[in-house]
Amino acid sequence: MTCRTDDQVLPLPDGRRLGFAEYGARGGRPLLFLHGTPGARLLARVAHGVALSHNVRLIAPERPGFGRSDFQAGRRIADWADDVKALADALGLDRFAVAGVSGGGPYALACAARLPDRIPVVGVVSGMVPLDDPASAAALPSRERLIFALLRRAPWLARALAATAVPVARRYPDRTFDLVAARAPAADRAILQQPEIRTGLIDDMREALRAGGHGAIHELVLLSRPWGFRLADLQVPVVLWHGEADAQVPVALARRLAREIPGCRARFLADAGHFWLLDNYEEVLATLCPG
Repeated sequence: MTCRTDDQVLPLPDGRRLGFAEYGARGGRPLLFLHGTPGARLLARVAHGVALSHNVRLIAPERPGFGRSDFQAGRRIADWADDVKALADALGLDRFAVAGVSGGGPYALACAARLPDRIPVVGVVSGMVPLDDPASAAALPSRERLIFALLRRAPWLARALAATAVPVARRYPDRTFDLVAARAPAADRAILQQPEIRTGLIDDMREALRAGGHGAIHELVLLSRPWGFRLADLQVPVVLWHGEADAQVPVALARRLAREIPGCRARFLADAGHFWLLDNYEEVLATLCPG
């Protein structure tokens, strides 16, 4: 049976609401898909057909402050596993795979750290790396390095700039998307020009900023702080995909991440960029949820 629902909300034990969507096969093998930063549940919509053909139930929750999920002050990246547990319990999921893309990568690893008995495998695609290490932060591209330096030294200024930029992005998401695509490497531009992917990402951007940019700024701050768990302690199998032409997270940092995760199976993709997943859901779903 087909499962395609864009707008669902789960009340959490602390009174917050968690937004999520479901795609693919309703009775299929469950995979929780974690969006990037900023991002929302609608990013997974492009993968509906692939998930259906592979008998995968694709569940896309939104982290606090994005889409329909309420903001949560004082949280750490590791705390996300509590929301995932609540969602899995509500959906009757005993065991489930987890995949995180870009800024969702650390949250997928947090699930591995906190819920090892319920997660057979974790996938990280174009994932962010720990940035509390000055060497890692210094290896970022100049624009990203400046953003994270500003977040550490003057978070009030970063929030003020976001308060100016977010309304523009919300009002003109198509133009914002076109600016991002124009700056992307050739491998990414070829993917971003596909009509279905372009429409899906614009819808996702609009939904991610539904409540403003506070959630996105807060999450960027969290990425530059300790995550609340040690990569060296992970026991769940981790599969990593990362493009060698990624212009947002340099592949050298991804290689370092793969070395720090015990037993990590890493695939470094020649001529692939940051948005590789959007045209390659089939490989990731088949690897994490084999039939």
